[in-house]
Amino acid sequence: MEPKPNSAIIRPDLGGVVDEFKASMGARFISLQVMPAFPVAKETSGFPVIPREALLRLEDTRRNSGGSYNRSDFGWENGLYATRENGWEEAIDDRLLSLYGSLFDVEMVKSRRATRIILSSQEKRIADKTFDSSRFAAHALGTQWSASATATPFDDINDAKLAVEAQCGMQPNTLIISSKTFPLLLNCDQMVDRIKYTFPGIDINNMTTRQLAQALGIENVLVGGGVYSSADKGQDATIARFWPDDQAMLTITTDDPDISVPCIGRTFFWAEESGENEGRTIVETYRDETVRSEVVRVRHDSDERLLASYNDSGVIVSDIADAVSYRITNVQ
Repeated sequence: MEPKPNSAIIRPDLGGVVDEFKASMGARFISLQVMPAFPVAKETSGFPVIPREALLRLEDTRRNSGGSYNRSDFGWENGLYATRENGWEEAIDDRLLSLYGSLFDVEMVKSRRATRIILSSQEKRIADKTFDSSRFAAHALGTQWSASATATPFDDINDAKLAVEAQCGMQPNTLIISSKTFPLLLNCDQMVDRIKYTFPGIDINNMTTRQLAQALGIENVLVGGGVYSSADKGQDATIARFWPDDQAMLTITTDDPDISVPCIGRTFFWAEESGENEGRTIVETYRDETVRSEVVRVRHDSDERLLASYNDSGVIVSDIADAVSYRITNVQ
């Protein structure tokens, strides 16, 4: 069947542009590292969750001659996800195209703008869930990391690591902080002393997140950047950060294809409506003759889900996200 004049056409060429743009934003947007993408075949479904009590249970592994081996006797609990479509359109007016089309690639610019808008929305959703005070208890620092002479960030994070291990039996692998907290952490006297022995001669102001993670004895330090305006439409901009400056989160993150691996959360993408590309977005165009414009649409279908199991009434049974996490407050 021939497509109608205003039918949307998927544009793999613009999809490639969007993937490159997403990669360039990776230094500021960290949400899909906190809750990595997990493609699914259905819009909504359940998935297996290891019960919280099973994370720490010590099993009897002894076997007598002629006997059988013991086996796991806990039943899987049921996690839930339900994806929702998010997207944005940008119109390319025929007159605008005639005026400026020779100066820059208008389709590419509009595709990038639409992508930035939907990624910003996703970044905010995941940041809000990661630091949800109703899910994660607050553990306030006695001395803020902004007090560089007396702060003890290495000790604070080590205490948090021990607390997570006591909660779930696993070592946390990821520290999540804001871009404002990152330099404060580096310049604490305790960290400076530790770093100069770990990396002799290094310029602390040019340290990478990987080097900081090594100094702290963890795998990852994720530094959330990016800002947005929290003001309503038509009002002066009120600048806010996606990731809180006064908090940090020590947790477990993973992109393991085994969905049952305990972690803080996953981003479920309905593959059919989000694309099979690495960026998990669909870029398409169509004609809107009512406004004499070509329209670029960027969309995906996702659910950013803190890991937990639920009973038939939708009440949390095992809060795995909470078990693997430690929310630090009063950071600065």
